[in-house]
Amino acid sequence: MKQTHPGQAAGRLTVDRLRQEGPSVEVVPSAGDSFGTAAQGPREPHRHDYHEICWARSGSGLHLIDGRPSPVVPGTLTLIGRGQVHVFERGSRIVGASVRFGGELLADRSETRALPGWLLDPRGSRIVPVPSADVPRLEGIHEALAAETSRPLDSRSVDAQRHLLATLLLWVDRWYEEASTELPCADDADAQLYARFLSLLDRDFARHHDTGHYATTLTAPPAHLSRVLARVSGRTAKELITDRVMVEAARLLRFTDLAVGEVAFHIGFDDQFYFSRAFKRRYGESPLAYRARLRGLPLRSQPPAGGAGAA
Repeated sequence: MKQTHPGQAAGRLTVDRLRQEGPSVEVVPSAGDSFGTAAQGPREPHRHDYHEICWARSGSGLHLIDGRPSPVVPGTLTLIGRGQVHVFERGSRIVGASVRFGGELLADRSETRALPGWLLDPRGSRIVPVPSADVPRLEGIHEALAAETSRPLDSRSVDAQRHLLATLLLWVDRWYEEASTELPCADDADAQLYARFLSLLDRDFARHHDTGHYATTLTAPPAHLSRVLARVSGRTAKELITDRVMVEAARLLRFTDLAVGEVAFHIGFDDQFYFSRAFKRRYGESPLAYRARLRGLPLRSQPPAGGAGAA
């Protein structure tokens, strides 16, 4: 159903991948599933190499997305973006379906604009209510996608999957906008620039911490880019870049055994001590104190992570 690339032995997160390279979408039904009992314990933390939209018609449960609890609420969609750390801690009699897809399925087509930029935002809303009148249409799309992905591939398969997925994403975007009060109104050009920035940021944050790179790539003057991002999200480009970098640092500290120096390297810091100062400014404690607190360990008893370089 999905491929898993294990990395725990090396102190890295397991990465869940789609079964097919390139453009791919999967529909995984849930017909009253239950898991995460006291005997079983929660499922293993893993990083997504795809976006996932989880529909719950009924049932109850709890996701942890980057360590933040997100309850399973009947009649809603739970959104999990590529790169996020996900744990499905428990579930009871869940009826619904999950749609998993990579952004590649929509690349270089007009439907690319249907990929909601907020799906990539690590601070965005993760639960979208579905109007009861639209539930049959949503489940119809699930059925159509499942049927299309289960049939033998032909010259029309990718286009059919692409159009069905684009329709689903446009509906999700509509339901989100109807229910959301988090973001101020923005015109289409601002919203599109914001979505393009988030997509680029998710790709390049570990290599580029400077606003200039994003402004140049998006062909927008740096001051204009920051003004647009502030109008849409309430934060400047520099603040969004720093947030994305620090969110990744927090994920790696919490869910892997990488040393602090290795974490710093993974997110683009050459100087471990400069990273530690930046992390403390963001979270109010050192990287090791943050890791120890979230794991319930006394700071001095924490084992040296990743072998060497922890400080």
